Amino acid sequence: MTAENDGASWRDHLIESPAQIKELLEKTHRIAVLGIKPDEDQPAYYVPAHAESVGYEIVPVPVYYKDLTVIMDIPGEIDMVNVFRRPKDIPPHVDDIIAKKPKSVWFQLGIRNDEAAERLARAGIDVVQDHCLLVELRRIGK
Repeated sequence: MTAENDGASWRDHLIESPAQIKELLEKTHRIAVLGIKPDEDQPAYYVPAHAESVGYEIVPVPVYYKDLTVIMDIPGEIDMVNVFRRPKDIPPHVDDIIAKKPKSVWFQLGIRNDEAAERLARAGIDVVQDHCLLVELRRIGK
């Protein structure tokens, strides 16, 4: 396999079109929420709450609380890791995410880290950057 082919294959894991996003959300069932918060006024609370209300199983992964802070500690498989972290705070989580092998990682609206996205995509994980999960769920009727 040439470097050019390799580059094309990992780029296939960068999900951008509405059709790709819809397909991803339709095959997702269990979502780990990295950076979930207990404050109802925060997107890191109400976005996963909406996802749960439309049938997704939500696994909280708070980063500032003692309960569960490492994705690898989650029992069972994860379809998606929904990330509520500043772009600069994502790199320390990448190895942990790759080790858990979720099918996808979703960086919320305003969150973009191309280096982390490339590492995840090269590991065979689909990546959505800079999109609001709530908006996209509503767009597909959920």
